[in-house]
Amino acid sequence: MDTYSVLREFADSWMLLFLTLVFLAVIAWAFRPGSRKTHQDIAASIFRNEDKPASKMADRSEEART
Repeated sequence: MDTYSVLREFADSWMLLFLTLVFLAVIAWAFRPGSRKTHQDIAASIFRNEDKPASKMADRSEEART
């Protein structure tokens, strides 16, 4: 059996199963019960400084986190 056939057989069976499990794990992680607050915070982040620009101190604290 040549290398291509072995890799093709592996990709058709075990890799498909592995990638399906990874996909399901990512979906489960995104919809886990404790993540609602995080998702709401991220969704509302674009409206935080709607009335006025962010202060320079807030900008520095954002840079310090990254």
